[in-house]
Amino acid sequence: MSQGPRKDVPRVVIVGGGFGGLNAARKLARAPVRVTLVDRRNHHVFQPLLYQVASAALNPADIAAPIRGVLRQQKNAEVLLADVTAVDLAHKRIILDDGMLDFDYLVIATGATHSYFGHDEWATYAPGLKTLDDAIDIRRRVLIAYEEAEREADSDCRKQWMTFVVVGGGPTGVEMAGSLAEIAHDTLRRDFRHIDPDEARVILVEGEPRVLPAYQEKLSASAKRQLEKLGVEVQLAAYVTGIDATGVNIGPQRIGARTVVWAAGVAASPLARSLGVPLDRAGRVPVGPHLEIPGRDDAWVIGDLAAVQQDGKMVPGVAPAAIQGGKYVAKVIARKVAAQPAPPPFRYFDKGSLATIGRASGVADFGKVRITGFFAWVAWSLIHVMFLIGFRNRFLVMFQWAWQYLTFQRGARLITGPIPALQAQLACAPEDGANATRGPAPAPASAAVSSSETRQPPAAPGV
Repeated sequence: MSQGPRKDVPRVVIVGGGFGGLNAARKLARAPVRVTLVDRRNHHVFQPLLYQVASAALNPADIAAPIRGVLRQQKNAEVLLADVTAVDLAHKRIILDDGMLDFDYLVIATGATHSYFGHDEWATYAPGLKTLDDAIDIRRRVLIAYEEAEREADSDCRKQWMTFVVVGGGPTGVEMAGSLAEIAHDTLRRDFRHIDPDEARVILVEGEPRVLPAYQEKLSASAKRQLEKLGVEVQLAAYVTGIDATGVNIGPQRIGARTVVWAAGVAASPLARSLGVPLDRAGRVPVGPHLEIPGRDDAWVIGDLAAVQQDGKMVPGVAPAAIQGGKYVAKVIARKVAAQPAPPPFRYFDKGSLATIGRASGVADFGKVRITGFFAWVAWSLIHVMFLIGFRNRFLVMFQWAWQYLTFQRGARLITGPIPALQAQLACAPEDGANATRGPAPAPASAAVSSSETRQPPAAPGV
């Protein structure tokens, strides 16, 4: 048994083992403090690659690492597997699901969760993508959809199984839609006998006038062209007004679809509500110049949970911002413990934005340098591999991508979990209430399924 952290030094409690929390803990390795990192899961997940697990390109273990393993060599750090339900700033302690934990200094890095804009009932039919469990659930739904279509003799139900809708045209939505198109047109093309996966429809729905609205306009236009080249149907300025087990409503338009992926909005972690401080409209904590909770010199908020203003704009909720925030707060704490002056106020350095769009396509914005296509995909690949934790993960991901690029195959096409329960939830029933005919579908037609919906202005606000 290794020696634990010293008891005679200040305790820094870090809530959340994501990019911000983990980098804060590692940066404090040489500080005279006792670091306690608390997370409800025992692993750190590289969230930008979750969609690759959801689309069967990578295995869950390829993009995750045990938090204890990451901090194994850090003698002043310990890890607790627990769910933090509230923060008691007045008494300097956090409330766990099974107890309490005192702190001298507190760093809150609990990130964000899905936001369905007041329609939480949609979550049952349109899972978001924030955790490994989410990614595995989406992978299961996508692969089961093709299995169900293979057995479905009713043509209308079969079309529903082979229609995939992604709601939200940000980086996650664009990357997910591109991957779903590749699964249909490349990966599964020869795997079935009674359906033609190439006939599957992939529809990307975005409420703004362009995809990737945070990117430069020319890059957004390029992303749309690359998506359409892959066979993705892109609907812009389209607002989702309803989602259920059989499809999606976009104003008066109805799209029959059995698989819907939610990539449209995020909400701050509900832990922020226990702090007793004002929150912004998204539920984030407006922090001070040193990322501190207003009125406190012993508690900080970083990552997606922090509302940080810089040069009149909000710092984006992306991994680089969380990493920089975690390292900065660790520096603040180290100086405070050493009775040294605080560092200059936090400033986020934007290193650029990247998004991949299927096989060997993407867009990258590095400020004055903007690239698209193959070279953007190469830049995206190299940068993401560099940020993965652990040599094993970097090697496996590079190997998987190389194999996928050369063979058009995805090696993680495993259906796991409660398959019967999911089939019961998604079972196809014709609109007239009659029982759907089960059995092998008829031989696939050569012509692709075309869209029969007519786009109309939305009847009510949605996404």
